[in-house]
Formats: sequence, C-alpha cells, structure tokens
Amino acid sequence: MDCKKKILGLTALSMIFSGGNFVSMDIPQSVYAAAKTPRFTVEKANDYIQAHKSEVNSRWYPTYHIAAPYGWVNDPNGFSYFNGEYHFFYQHYPYESKWGPMHWGHVVSKDLAHWKHLPVALAPDQKYDVDYTGGCFSGSGIEKDGKLYLIYTAHHETMSGKRTETQALAVSSDGIHFEKSKKNPIIKVPKGNDFSAVDFRDPKVWEHDGKYYLVVGTKTTDKPSLGEIMLFESDNLEKWTYRGIAAKSDSVENGFMWECPNFAEVDGRDVLILSPMIFADGQESHKVVYTIGEMNYETGKLSHGDYDLLDYGFDFYAPQVMQAPDGRCIMIGWMDNWDIPIYDSKSGDGWACMMTVPRELHIKDGKIISTPVKELESLRQTETRYQNLNLNQETQLDGIHGSVGELLLDVDTKASQSFQIKLRSSAKEETILSYDNGIFKVDRYKSGVGPGGMSEVQLAPSDKLKMQIFLDKSSVEVFLNDGEAVISTRIYPDESSQDIVFIPNGNLKIDNVAFYTLDKGLE
Repeated sequence: MDCKKKILGLTALSMIFSGGNFVSMDIPQSVYAAAKTPRFTVEKANDYIQAHKSEVNSRWYPTYHIAAPYGWVNDPNGFSYFNGEYHFFYQHYPYESKWGPMHWGHVVSKDLAHWKHLPVALAPDQKYDVDYTGGCFSGSGIEKDGKLYLIYTAHHETMSGKRTETQALAVSSDGIHFEKSKKNPIIKVPKGNDFSAVDFRDPKVWEHDGKYYLVVGTKTTDKPSLGEIMLFESDNLEKWTYRGIAAKSDSVENGFMWECPNFAEVDGRDVLILSPMIFADGQESHKVVYTIGEMNYETGKLSHGDYDLLDYGFDFYAPQVMQAPDGRCIMIGWMDNWDIPIYDSKSGDGWACMMTVPRELHIKDGKIISTPVKELESLRQTETRYQNLNLNQETQLDGIHGSVGELLLDVDTKASQSFQIKLRSSAKEETILSYDNGIFKVDRYKSGVGPGGMSEVQLAPSDKLKMQIFLDKSSVEVFLNDGEAVISTRIYPDESSQDIVFIPNGNLKIDNVAFYTLDKGLE
C-alpha cells in the first residue's frame, strides 16, 4: 500500500496520507522501549493483542470473514499452502484501529472456510524495514524444500520524509515463527535504469519449470508517471536477476502506479491482476483490474489484452491469489478501499477492516468469472427454502432474515424485469439491491452510519438472474450469474436491522430462494 507522511515533530504523533484521506496515527507509547530495543517486535505485538482483544466491540465484527483479533488490517499477503493448511497473512497494525507501521497478521485454515488466528508473523524490527516509520509492507509466500518463504516489501522512511522500498525475505520451518534473512534486502531497484526506489513494492512470487519468478509493482519517474510491472528470476529465492518490464501502463487512465500485482494461471491462461492507483478528478481512485495474456519467459514480456474490472463494489482492493493443491486459482481481497473514509477506524470498536470470502477464478467467454469457493458450504446450518413464488406486493418470507447468512435466488427476469430486495432492513435503514432490465445496483445510502453511495453493473442479456449473497454483520457480497459480476461493500447498520424484503415492480417470479444461517468461521 502507498502512504505519504507529514512530520509533526519528534513525538509519536503523525498524519498518514492514504488514498486521498489523512488518517491520524498515534502510536501508543507502550510500544516504545529503551533506545537500543526495537520499537516494534513480534513479541510486543502479540502481547498487546492478547491484552486488548477482549475490548473489541462485536456489533460489526465478522463471523466468518477474516479480520484481526485487534487493530487494523489492509492488503492480503503471503496466501499459500504449507504443511496441509492454507496460510493467509495480512497487513496489520496491532496497536490501534488505524493505519500504522505495518506488521503481518496471520490466520490458517484447512478448508478455506474455518480460519484460526495465529501469532503475528512479522514486525518491522530491522533498520531496512522501518526507521521513523515504514514497516513490512505487502508481499507473498511460497513453499520450498519443506519451508515457507515470505517475500515482502521493506518500507524504510526517515524522520525527514525520505523513503526507500526494497524486497526482503523471511523463512519458517513450522509456518508460525519466521526468521528474516541475513541477506536482506534481497532485491533493490535495478541499477543503470531510471526506476523509482520510492514506489517499488508488493512482490508476488511463483514457480515455473524449476525456476522462481517474481513481479513487483512500480512506476516510471517521468511526468506523468505510469504504472509498470518488473519481472525477476531466481534459482533459490535468495538471489534474483532482473529480467525487465513485463507490462506497462499506456496512459494515466490505466494508472500512475501499479500496486499489488498478482500473476496467476487460470484455466491454462496467464492472468495479471493489478490494483492501479488512478488520478480521477484530482483524487486517487483504487479499483482492481485484470488482463488475460501469455508470459514469454524467454523475453520476460507479457502479451495481453484489455483490462477489465474484477469487482464492481465500493470495497475491494489489493487481492491476492494462490494456486491451490488441486490446481484451482483462489483469490481473497481486502474488503475496504482508500477512496472512501473507512468507518471502522472511527467507530472506536478496537478493530478495522476485513477480507472477502475466498473466491475461485475461471475464464468464460474471454472474461474472468469469480465464484465463492465450494468449501464455504460447510458453514451452512439451518436452511429455509421456497420455490415457484409469484409475488405482487412487498413481502417478507418466514425464516429469511438476519445479519449473518447466505441468500440464493433464481429469478425469472423475462417475467420480472424490475424489482428490489432490501437487506438489513428496518424502519430507518436498508441496503437496496435492485434489478431493472439488465442493470443491477447496490444502494447503501441508508445502510447505516457509514458512507453512502451506489454501485452498478450492466449484465449480459438473459432470461434468468442468479444471485448468491453473503451477509456478515457489516458486509454484503453479491455474486451474479455464477460469477459474471461481483459487488462487494461494507455497511454499518444497527444490530436490530434484520429484515429481508422482496419488492416487485408488478410481478416478481422467483423460481427458487434459499437462506442459510452460517456457522462461525473465524476463531
């Protein structure tokens, strides 16, 4: 992730600028110790979390989505499979529900549905990954020779505001305790080229034909700057050779900085996923795009097509993908966004931000489709089902309500060209899903105390509309037509807003509707 800092003095108080919003960062004095002791360590972070996690307000805390036990989270990191478990890490500031010097939080799962918190994996405890501020920024993970390797961006920023980004390595034999390499930083900005050492981050590593490859997001140093993806190659994950620019933005509209690049194989095709920072009307805009192509490992170049959105919602950024043991490409994204004030950090609830459910990626008709992983069905408990409904007035169905659950609908759009569904509804609050002749919208202007707004997507012509909707206290994820489009958003309603209401515009013909209560998936 990107940050710019305005120094206010020699105190712990500073202002962090992220995605167009200044966020106060007051580092608790308890993390400081004697001058010769690092301000931040894994031990201090874990002790602080244990001492304060009971203070978290649970009103919006997720039941089955990944969030920190205490404090702030953003980008997914290190998503990998090791020793029979899925390991997932995240950018983490464990001392407050605000952005701060980045650590790596850690959860594991055997089935992608039930997650368990583990101790903080990385802290910015070395000179190369923190000075006045900075941290262990985003990166990825890979198994090699029975060990789990994490490669991350070491973000070093001095009191004067000078910052440098390099890539660093940490290794674990048990998947819990990590030791940073004595060779760090293992990758610096290549010499002899006019590359940015200020924005050079978010390494994503993979193996191909016995060699290891890694992409890093960066930007040109000319004006206006343009996003670029650097490619590196290695035999051992420690010594890396720069191979060149694999892909590059061709206009400011495609991004002045390409963050969190992900390179993946989806159904036999090479896919590059990007989180470009784009100037729009004087503000930064953060969306996630992908392009399908082919990597030429001889030249180090990616030939590719156009860019398309991965998610049409308000809250989706910096996703990370992994190749599961069965070959599937699995993705988890950060379900928040720098463009919009993040209400979690203002709520005083002791935690901030969360992840999406895991999603499986496939290619259909030249486009990426994104569906919830089948393993999530293991969370299902009670089922309420109706079939062949014809509704001609506002209706609530017995057994279909709540703040946590999974809602599935098959609607005959030939007979029902326009309708609404209200989620988390009450006399004062509602999150409105609407369909009108192929246009699907999510309206959160009355969703609660958080930010408003409306997002929409134009769907391909069809006589049927399939919806799979995940509710989890402060989030809504809507999957349309088996992954043709996805809309992810955060909401902050009162806990009493529990109704789900079906509103026809004339006639609403529902072939099938099912609602499942869901088990707790996060411990």
